[in-house]
Amino acid sequence: MKKYLGILLIGVMFSISGVYAQKTDYKFGHINSNDLLSVMPERDSARQELQNYSQMLQQEMEAMQVEYQKKVNTYLEKQETYSELVRQSKESEIQEMQRRVQEFQTTAQQDLQRKEQELFLPIMEKAENAIQKVAKANGFTYVFDLSAGSVVYFSEQSIDILPLVKKELGIE
Repeated sequence: MKKYLGILLIGVMFSISGVYAQKTDYKFGHINSNDLLSVMPERDSARQELQNYSQMLQQEMEAMQVEYQKKVNTYLEKQETYSELVRQSKESEIQEMQRRVQEFQTTAQQDLQRKEQELFLPIMEKAENAIQKVAKANGFTYVFDLSAGSVVYFSEQSIDILPLVKKELGIE
């Protein structure tokens, strides 16, 4: 009985090792997606649009701060001449304006991040779709993104697909 069990176990081991031996024909590729994104022409126009939007927000913020500072300076110059009621009213007005400036700053930062996503997400999706199309067309099992920093080693057998993806996107 032990003899038959031993032969059966050896047979199972050989069949398992045969299955693993058949699955070693993987094809690996790699790409640095940051390098790809840096050569995509859409990136420059998106970056310029984001910069223009940021400058517009910055100008609005500066205008609000100038207005706020004027109110503070006027208040400080004339506070001795104000009655108690006028002084309280001016202080409330200044505090409200300070709150609005801070709120605008917070909202502007969030809005700028939203705008960045809105502009760059389609570019990243286009790059990702091209990578997937090239990987499928060339029979890659895995494609690693070197810009993610999680790949610590790749051998010479791993193929850099950046030239293929650039060709797919029509980038020289």
